Amino acid sequence: MSPESLFGNWQALFTSAVVFVTLSMLLFSQRAPDMAMIGSVVALLAVGILTPEEAFKGMANEGMLTVAALFVVAAAVERTGALATVVDRALGRPKSLASAQFRTMLAPAVVSAFMNNTPVVALMVPAIRDWAKKHRLSVSKLLMPMNAAVILGGLCTLIGTSTNVVISGLVAAKTGHTLGMFEISWLGLPLLVVGLSYLILASKSNWLLKDRRPAMSQSDDPRQYSLEMLVESGSPLLGRTIEEAGLRGLEGLFLMEIDRGGHVMAAVAPTERLENGDRLVFVGAVDSVVELQKIRGLRPATDQVFQLDGPRSERVLLEAVVSNTCPLVGNTIRDGRFRSTYDAVVIAVARNGERLQMKIGDIVLEPGDTLLLEASPNFLERQRSNRDFYLVSEVQGSTPPRHDQAWIACTVLLAMVLAASLELVPMVAAAFGAAAVVLVTGCISSNEARRSIEWESLLLIAASFGLAKAMDKTGLDEAIAHSTIAAAGNHPHLVLAAIYFVTMLFTELMSNNAAAVLVFPIAWQTAADMGLNPMPFVMAVTVAASCGFATPMGYQTNLMIYGPGGYKFSDYVRFGGLLNLIVMAVTVALAPLIWRF
Repeated sequence: MSPESLFGNWQALFTSAVVFVTLSMLLFSQRAPDMAMIGSVVALLAVGILTPEEAFKGMANEGMLTVAALFVVAAAVERTGALATVVDRALGRPKSLASAQFRTMLAPAVVSAFMNNTPVVALMVPAIRDWAKKHRLSVSKLLMPMNAAVILGGLCTLIGTSTNVVISGLVAAKTGHTLGMFEISWLGLPLLVVGLSYLILASKSNWLLKDRRPAMSQSDDPRQYSLEMLVESGSPLLGRTIEEAGLRGLEGLFLMEIDRGGHVMAAVAPTERLENGDRLVFVGAVDSVVELQKIRGLRPATDQVFQLDGPRSERVLLEAVVSNTCPLVGNTIRDGRFRSTYDAVVIAVARNGERLQMKIGDIVLEPGDTLLLEASPNFLERQRSNRDFYLVSEVQGSTPPRHDQAWIACTVLLAMVLAASLELVPMVAAAFGAAAVVLVTGCISSNEARRSIEWESLLLIAASFGLAKAMDKTGLDEAIAHSTIAAAGNHPHLVLAAIYFVTMLFTELMSNNAAAVLVFPIAWQTAADMGLNPMPFVMAVTVAASCGFATPMGYQTNLMIYGPGGYKFSDYVRFGGLLNLIVMAVTVALAPLIWRF
């Protein structure tokens, strides 16, 4: 469609208005982004531009379904504690935020050159989130740079992204020859180096990349628990110092003392090495206690806990406030037989912020005491209406990791990556197969699997396909492409920049592969009309279709970090918009030097 005929097409004009309003809402409104995107699709459906099938086809899109399955696989790996252990050892203890950002960018970028970007980000998000929490770092300062580094790393080989493979197929259809495995590396490696440099420098700016931590931190929690943890026999922590074990500097948690065979060390040095049977006394907020429960080789130092039925990995932590009608008030936890009465174990007690200087079993219960309990998940239903407690609530994410199944989760993950990388099965089949195996083997429960899925991100992905279809169906995308390229005139570098800009624009508004397929024939024909080598234009389309950093919809991994990072739409525009321009400048400058016009 020509730009002139666009004005006579009410459907294209309406679609352009919907796109403008949607982007404005995403940028300036406080409404949920998935609702804004779904609203735009509903508007297009209501006026008849989209059919119901076209509007909701994104719900069955392979990319969206793959992301959903990968959320489950990543949660299973996290649930078994396998990934946290690997990440902790690989990333170590950073001395600064810049060091932490570099560590979380480099390795994922290298890995993404040889496997699909989506599983790399899916696995790194929960691992980095836990690692950041442990080292008191802002997760919003880590996830967006990591995601950008993964996308740039994917440009370094033919199999790095699905877009590279799509472009290779389009080139083969024109010439009969596919792109080489490392042909794009001549451009991808410089882009990676320049991109990492920008990411490190820009991440220091609180304007370009804001700290999105909530105003109230864990340390603000008024419920300060005293908790004793026992170093188990055969624990991987044996012989390691307090600092090496990651038990010093935990956010919202303080190691008060170590009881070693009756000898109490009140001032614990970071160089103190852990021994079998050490009882570690911590004081901290409930969220910090949850993180402590996940450390392999530590368990609550109370004999009561081992009298509960079933493995610890099937239990949860709950908080219960003792009422004045509780029959155990005035009795110690041991004498009141709390475990047999409620089929739950008290592992810590909070009372008006004071530390209770006694063993758990010797604490005399008082009205208003907040108990931290370990119990089966059905405890909440049994005691919700019990007058013995004012309030009972589950502590989210408190189930101890299933360490004994870590090898299963890791094996499934490796098999999924190999199957997809070697193209034995499509990525969506590999992801769903892996999700099914971790569910069947018990690495993750069905309820945990449901909770692990970022539904907001999936709805945003699904709705974006409907909006992209409307742009294609009304000819709006073609009109934008032709008018932009026509404005560049006959100068090769300007035309190349226009091709890149149009592809980048479509990538931010529709899927990356759709943008590549749409602009490729325009770019190829433009090069032919000008008598130029089409390869610089092909590479410009390839890079631009993968490098959508300025909107959450620009790349599916952008959406995967949206919720966990606590980001807003404007964060992508500020941080990713400048990176878009830098990558564009480098591509337009280098592509004609590597592949001569």
